[in-house]
Amino acid sequence: MINLISDTVTKPTAEMINVMMTAEVGDDVFKADPSINKLELTLSQMFGKSSGLFCPSGTMTNQIAIKTHTNPMDELICDKLSHVYKYENGGYAYNSGIGLKLIEGTNGKIKPDQLNNVINPDYDWLPTSKLVCIENSCNAGGGSYYTLEETKAISDKTKELGLLLHLDGARLFNVLAETGDSPLEVGKCFDSISICFSKGLGAPVGSILLGDEAFIKKARKIRKAMGGGMRQAGYLASACQYAIENNVSRLKIDNERAKDLGDTLEDCSFVKKVIPVHTNILIFDLREDLYAEEFLKRLEEKGVLASAFGPQKIRFVTHLDVSEENIETVKSVLKELSYDFHN
Repeated sequence: MINLISDTVTKPTAEMINVMMTAEVGDDVFKADPSINKLELTLSQMFGKSSGLFCPSGTMTNQIAIKTHTNPMDELICDKLSHVYKYENGGYAYNSGIGLKLIEGTNGKIKPDQLNNVINPDYDWLPTSKLVCIENSCNAGGGSYYTLEETKAISDKTKELGLLLHLDGARLFNVLAETGDSPLEVGKCFDSISICFSKGLGAPVGSILLGDEAFIKKARKIRKAMGGGMRQAGYLASACQYAIENNVSRLKIDNERAKDLGDTLEDCSFVKKVIPVHTNILIFDLREDLYAEEFLKRLEEKGVLASAFGPQKIRFVTHLDVSEENIETVKSVLKELSYDFHN
């Protein structure tokens, strides 16, 4: 099977497994795991932050960041397609006791001026506007991304309005592969950054939260309260370190392969619309008489797995376990299906 369900389905390579099995480990709750310490230092220096915190998942790093930045009765502001809103089980309310205000952006991207209209007045009956979160790239937006110039503009606006800014950068390295922007320059824009290693970078587990020393000190306590204080997790961190050192440069390949599939889909009879493809995520709408469940079954019969993103919406995600040969096979399958549905 060719698995385009997500870039989370990747499995460690033999080289990565070897690094994991030979990792130097300790007890991370006591800050005594050398592999975790090395990873946290590597990423914090890369993005110009003073500290880092290794966690099991991107949802945890996002949720820790939200709780660290806010107090109950505060409000989080984000686009309506944001992962922290759509796919984290209402964690902003459950973990932090805060409200949420949604902005309608374009494919998951907001503009600075939109923030002017969502700040609450200081009334007793309204939550306090406190934190903005942007997602780069935006999963539900079809892998759309902010340029550094756009990011700086949002950062400047949040400072002007007295708000904090968190980056859900689960797939940030896919974005940097496209823009060529400096991680240090990106880091300057945010009060905190979350980055995932278990997607396109190919590690089996792990995300990191970056921020200043005081922020991470508080975040460590919250991680412990959430059950995220791990012991000899350096076996996992070493895989993430390997991913950063070996798999970043190849992310451009995944992005290009997604664009290639997007070009093929533009000519398929079963497609109503393809969201512009920018990184490794490809989302398209089926025509009115077709539904995702049926379409995915037909795909699977031909050896391709994908996911539904709505009743008539499909998502493909390219990753390091999908080869160029696999992409050519998928293109052939799509053309066959286009012929079948057309007739």
